[in-house]
Amino acid sequence: MKPVFSIPVRVYYEDTDSGAVVYYANYLKFMERARTEWLRALGFEQDELIRRDGVIFAVRSAKIEFLKPARFNDMLQVTAQVGRRGKASLTFAQEIRRDGLTLCEGEVKVACLDAATFAPRPIPESIGSKIDKGTAAWT
Repeated sequence: MKPVFSIPVRVYYEDTDSGAVVYYANYLKFMERARTEWLRALGFEQDELIRRDGVIFAVRSAKIEFLKPARFNDMLQVTAQVGRRGKASLTFAQEIRRDGLTLCEGEVKVACLDAATFAPRPIPESIGSKIDKGTAAWT
């Protein structure tokens, strides 16, 4: 089984609409935070990847299913799990949960791009090897 990375996210007033439920686009922001923290937990900062490796990761596609609403002041768990690694891409399975109940699930494909040209390029071995070996233990 592949490891699942998870972060806590509190729903703030600014995350909600007039009905005090999370505005649909903010679920994507929560998922982005989880992927960024996943990368950081592997030992990589995105600004350093640009400077050192000349790469950026950009969302290529996102598919989201909204199952139940999250509300103001909820404490959520946002997960990120690599479902597939291609030569120049990562496909994440992601969920947003509250008290064990899945509120939102998605599949996000992220492309590795050359930072100067925005052309696809292979994921550098220094990054890929850490992903493949699962050097971080998620809880």
